Amino acid sequence: QVRLVESGGGLVQAGGSLRLSCACSGLTFSIYIMNWFRQAPGKEREFVASISWNGGRTNYADSVKGRFTISRDNAKNTVYLQMNSLKMEDTAVYYCKASNTWGQGTQVTVSS
Repeated sequence: QVRLVESGGGLVQAGGSLRLSCACSGLTFSIYIMNWFRQAPGKEREFVASISWNGGRTNYADSVKGRFTISRDNAKNTVYLQMNSLKMEDTAVYYCKASNTWGQGTQVTVSS
C-alpha cells in the first residue's frame, strides 16, 4: 500500500521560512517524479513544484520561483519543499503526490 505522509507545516510570519517533508512508503520511490501541490481556502488545488527521479530536473509554479526549492533523498524515500520569503498568499494545505497517490496534506499559514 502506497503511503505519503507530509509534515513540517505550521504558522509562520510573512518573510519567514518552513521546510516541508513527505515520507513515502509502499513504492519504489527512486523511480517516481515527485510533486508538491497546494490548496488555499475556496480555491482549486494547484501545482507548486516537481522533481525528477534523480533530482536532476525541477519545475516550479511561477508564483514560487526563486523562493521555494524542491529536493529529494532517495535513500530516505523523502521529498522536501524548502519555502523561503513566505507570503500570506502562500497560506494553503500542501500535498505531495506520487503518480496517482496523494498525501493527507499539511497546513501552512503565513501571518502578517
